[in-house]
Amino acid sequence: MTNILIIGATGTVGSATRQYLLTHTDDQLTLMARHVERLGKLDSARETAISGSVMDDESLKSALAGQDVVFAALSGNLPAYAQALVDAMSQVPVKRLLFITSMGIYDEIPTELGGGNVSQNPVLRPYRQAADIIEDSDLNYTIIRPGWFDHQPDTNYQVTHKGEPFGGHDVAVESIADLVMKLAHDSKLGSRDSLGINRRN
Repeated sequence: MTNILIIGATGTVGSATRQYLLTHTDDQLTLMARHVERLGKLDSARETAISGSVMDDESLKSALAGQDVVFAALSGNLPAYAQALVDAMSQVPVKRLLFITSMGIYDEIPTELGGGNVSQNPVLRPYRQAADIIEDSDLNYTIIRPGWFDHQPDTNYQVTHKGEPFGGHDVAVESIADLVMKLAHDSKLGSRDSLGINRRN
């Protein structure tokens, strides 16, 4: 059993990962969200909800207490969120951080896949900045760079490492959840690495 803090638990990836972990593990989940009422019914034996923002240092440190793994699936000011997590986690025992960014932040999407890299798409710059902040930390991080995600019920995916060409544009949210589960249960898997994830053709 692993104690996992999911930050951004009401978003598409966060909520899918929550359900996947409930179905496939016996993990204890702490769900941090600004609007906890959107979480719906909790599994009282395995889930705890915390209302708060990653930018609130006190509520974040409270949420981090007793955790083994932090999974952040956030939208908005990602560099600020990344810095807040790095700062808070440097002061507590939990060091395992799984953080969602985006494909293209290293100019790793091949031309034959249509490009869309950070050098041509300024929208990706905050995603790259967040990754840089985390990579400069002492945390046992894994940055996850998904393709465009859909809701196909499959876990047929491939993973690429930083420095390797991205493998494809699409991926199922369920595949992202499966990768998060594996990373959360193996602290050496993807350790201090940045992993692209896409649907295997």
